[in-house]
Amino acid sequence: MPARLLRLPLAAVLTAATVAALAACAPQDDSPSASSSGSATTAACTKDSLATHTKGTFTVGTDKPAYEPWFVDDDPSNGKGFESAVAYAVAGKLGFAQPDVKWEVVSFNQATAPGPKTFDVDINQISITPERKKNLDFSSGYYDVAQAVVTVKGSKADGATSIADLKKLKLGAQVGTTSYTAATQTIDPEQKVAVYNTNDDAKAALQNGQIDALVVDLPTGLYLAAADLKDGKLVGQIPTTGTPEQFGMVLDQGSALTACVSQAVDALRADGTLDKLEQQWLTSTAGAPVLK
Repeated sequence: MPARLLRLPLAAVLTAATVAALAACAPQDDSPSASSSGSATTAACTKDSLATHTKGTFTVGTDKPAYEPWFVDDDPSNGKGFESAVAYAVAGKLGFAQPDVKWEVVSFNQATAPGPKTFDVDINQISITPERKKNLDFSSGYYDVAQAVVTVKGSKADGATSIADLKKLKLGAQVGTTSYTAATQTIDPEQKVAVYNTNDDAKAALQNGQIDALVVDLPTGLYLAAADLKDGKLVGQIPTTGTPEQFGMVLDQGSALTACVSQAVDALRADGTLDKLEQQWLTSTAGAPVLK
């Protein structure tokens, strides 16, 4: 991810007590644009004209638990947390008031699997990738993301300042994610990275000393180090090159909503709303050096 500043109020970080793992994303996309072609007119992108699953309702899927800093108090419907706020902002651009938004529990694997969806959009830190775009539609990217390495004080990774320092250490990451890809491709292509079904499992392995460090997206890494792991420490960001990895909202392949949702995301980026929400909910990259 480009070195964009992400800020979460310090009090929120220090008082948060929920588990801060999340479903990270799959291999980095080399084309972060929405998967559906064409554009939508403003007149067509209104509540009354949109073919949502339930007329007059905007159904949004996400996983449970819904982790911070993307959601707050495991309650997507409260509008708190970056992705909850983004979902309501997109809905608002399309003419849906907050009571018109219905949340549905959808696991990361369900959201990214081929086949018809029960939601209008899913927002769950899912990267836009060429492989996924074969079976899904994505909105325009609403967030540019970097990967990071987290450890605990006293581990073999504590004090590492470079990629070379991390080579041959025991790393962990969630299966099928860009975090896993970064661990295997960027840090050491030949090492065997421990794979976990969820970041909760990987975090427990780190805390128990089964792995030396955990690879996650940067906001999650900052949150883990500051608020969730005992003696947690952010080692640093994994360097990225080329087109940034982006999170996008997932839609049915060929969805009639894709162009309108992308138009809404683009408008939120253009008017500064996405930047403001990052400043409100996501953590500063201060203390997150890029590993060389």
